[in-house]
Amino acid sequence: MADPRGFLKVRERELPPNRPVEVRLRDWRDVHEHRVEGQPFLKEQAGRCMDCGIPFCHQGCPLGNLIPEWNDLVWRDQWAEASERLHETNNFPEFTGRVCPAPCESSCVLGINQPAVTIKNVEVSIIDEAFARGLVTPHVPQRLTGSTVAVVGSGPAGLAAAQQLTRAGHTVVVYERDAAIGGLLRFGIPDFKLEKVHIDRRLAQMEAEGTRFRAGVEIGVDITWDELRRRFDAVVLATGATIPRALQVPGSDLDGVHFAMEFLHQANTVVAGGTVEDQILATGKDVIIIGGGDTGSDCLGTSLRQGAASVTTLAIGKQPPRERAASQPWPTDPILFEVSSSHEEGGDRAYLASTVEFLADEDGRVRALVVAETEYLPDGRRVPKAGTEKEIPADLVLVAMGFTGPETATLADQSDIELTTRGLVARGDDFAATVPGVFVAGDAGRGQSLIVWAIAEGRAAAASVDAYLQGSSELPAPVRASTVSLRA
Repeated sequence: MADPRGFLKVRERELPPNRPVEVRLRDWRDVHEHRVEGQPFLKEQAGRCMDCGIPFCHQGCPLGNLIPEWNDLVWRDQWAEASERLHETNNFPEFTGRVCPAPCESSCVLGINQPAVTIKNVEVSIIDEAFARGLVTPHVPQRLTGSTVAVVGSGPAGLAAAQQLTRAGHTVVVYERDAAIGGLLRFGIPDFKLEKVHIDRRLAQMEAEGTRFRAGVEIGVDITWDELRRRFDAVVLATGATIPRALQVPGSDLDGVHFAMEFLHQANTVVAGGTVEDQILATGKDVIIIGGGDTGSDCLGTSLRQGAASVTTLAIGKQPPRERAASQPWPTDPILFEVSSSHEEGGDRAYLASTVEFLADEDGRVRALVVAETEYLPDGRRVPKAGTEKEIPADLVLVAMGFTGPETATLADQSDIELTTRGLVARGDDFAATVPGVFVAGDAGRGQSLIVWAIAEGRAAAASVDAYLQGSSELPAPVRASTVSLRA
């Protein structure tokens, strides 16, 4: 293990400082300082890991990351070995180390009576140091099987499946309808949380291994689903859950009311050097964000960088507690009041706020919201409380209420693949869809979830595809298929 008395000698968490707010609001660079250099506390923090007899951090992470092992290796300054252990279970620790909410830390045994080990920061420090030292190299397959696989969608599930299958010797082609590979990693997450250099250098590794990428190709439009199935020996559906949850109130179709992902996609495109006609901008506007999750936080940080006059985030529920509730005991992942880097930068937050109606100006644009206090009914429903209505000025409204499921219109029309009653792509425990040779990974079959689940399902689905093509597989399968959605 790491330092046997580390958790007794160092009892507090210590993380690298964020860049000053007044500085980072002027650019789109990562708000965090991740690199190991100049961070002598990292070894001490890794040394706090107790190498528990039963490491419950594994319970919190569906990838099964070997957390105590790479904590010990960091403590010993064995960076190459730490990188190897990290990649044993996770294809993309540079993504999870930046944008995963770290349920592993909620399960840390030390967290019972001390602040948890800084698992997420140790993870991202390992991979950043590995890239800096040239330790991340292509893993070219020793032989080719002659089988071909199409992966539809280039988010974390699709990329994980593609890398695993390429390394198993299959010829893999990844299709992405957007103009660049990366899915929501590229177009949904702002650079201040995930700079795109991290995506590009991993894609370079995958290309060197033999994975082929086809951006700007929409399956169901440019190539039919049945045609794709005929062209390839197997197909992996990893299209994500991209249908936004709508707010069904009067005025929701007004000009100036937009879904969050439309706003973020355009902003990220422009930051990357692209152009967007009639871009949705927060500049000089009173912005209202409906939804208090990660997507809403991303909208907040983006709006502030665009120069919004004001930003207010509305959440329909109660403000979460700052400490674990009795109903969410260790080692579960509790719902807690969180202050993201974007919340540190500005804006207001309001809870128990139910939107009743959007009001228009004389030109048909949104000018205000009618908001009421949320009332909890005995059956658990949340409704606007009569008599508590008030107006909130708004020039731009961003609806960030999550996603209901994958886009399946062309899939249903052009193939015999079945859907569930929730609109997800039906699959068995082995990730197989109802058409032979088709497999489903990530949010398309699970529903909106976390990046660690997407990567875990991509890896597990790859093992099932490999077994389907070869009769058996030595690829790891960390999870079984499930349609249970987690908090995202």
